[in-house]
Amino acid sequence: MKIGLLGHGVVGSGVRQIIDTQLTSDIKKLEIKKILVKDESEITDDRMTLQYEDILNDDEIDVVVECMGGLEPAHTFITDAMKKGKHIVTSNKKMFATYYTEIMDLAKENNVAVMYEATCGGGIAWIDALNRTKKVDNILEISGIFNGTTNYILTKMHESDVAFRDVLKDAQNLGYAEADPSDDIDGLDARYKIAISSYTAFNQHFPIENVICYGIRNLQQQDVEYAKKLNATIKLLATARKNENSLEEYVMPNMISNNQMLAQVSNNFNAITCESNTLGSALYYGQGAGSLPTAHAVVQDILIIENGNPSTNTYEEGIIDNQIHRGKYYVRTKRPIVFKDIIEEEISEDAFLTKEVSLFEIHLACVTASDDSLFIAEVNV
Repeated sequence: MKIGLLGHGVVGSGVRQIIDTQLTSDIKKLEIKKILVKDESEITDDRMTLQYEDILNDDEIDVVVECMGGLEPAHTFITDAMKKGKHIVTSNKKMFATYYTEIMDLAKENNVAVMYEATCGGGIAWIDALNRTKKVDNILEISGIFNGTTNYILTKMHESDVAFRDVLKDAQNLGYAEADPSDDIDGLDARYKIAISSYTAFNQHFPIENVICYGIRNLQQQDVEYAKKLNATIKLLATARKNENSLEEYVMPNMISNNQMLAQVSNNFNAITCESNTLGSALYYGQGAGSLPTAHAVVQDILIIENGNPSTNTYEEGIIDNQIHRGKYYVRTKRPIVFKDIIEEEISEDAFLTKEVSLFEIHLACVTASDDSLFIAEVNV
């Protein structure tokens, strides 16, 4: 099977390394024929090209592997490839979540496979686990740590009295966080991943902007200290829950008891639970990012296509209703007056614990407060 590789960055170079090394008999069936790179300074291999058309118009290339990131030109490149009858493997969660219905419809129309294991959970094989589970079971809930960058930051802030900005800089120096870390620290990366997971688990689609999303950008050491008083740890969790006629979908920091399994997940690791009728609760844990773990997931998808066993997802339009979930919330804000009717306990001049309220109600209050320094976490102790 001949492959056209789009992008030779962190993930793309890992894919090339795994396939070129030819460690197993299955890998020996694969050949990277062409590699698209950004500019001439990246050309270090005869297979590298600056022209996407060299891949698109090569009839020998069966699979296009997209590891470019971003919305464009990745979206245009893979849609053009599908129209040419080429299978797609992608690691690009932002693009895939944004254009999910268009991509899946186009794949069906052109009788090609679209594989996306590497969009969620790195090398955990999370999407494969969902596909296997839903063949024999009804998936009820997905929840967990989907973002390794924020988990690294939270781990370090719990371990020592260090400021958020300093830990973020450390994460950037280690390559865990991008120069612009917004997608990670604002929860957007986790939102893309929980949406893709839900599309897979529940066969329902919804616009990603309907997922309530709070990150850790405004986290301060005083918030961490309050969690410690509760014998709890702050984790950024993404959750999807199936109800009778709707879905709950949200990303939010959580103060979870230290005796819970997720509280023990440290540094840049991911850990995701899947709750289903007969399997019960299953935990999937491992490296959620990085060159070779993510590239491993990409190559596994290529082999699934090579072996003729790709999964085909169908979907219907889903409804998100975040009024069902109820909880208590820790809030720190310059405008506590907005929350006066739901405050149960004052913690400091600008921080408090709410009464039990619906997720929709607390979200509405946060929007009304319009405070760009606000930090919120659900309290589960």
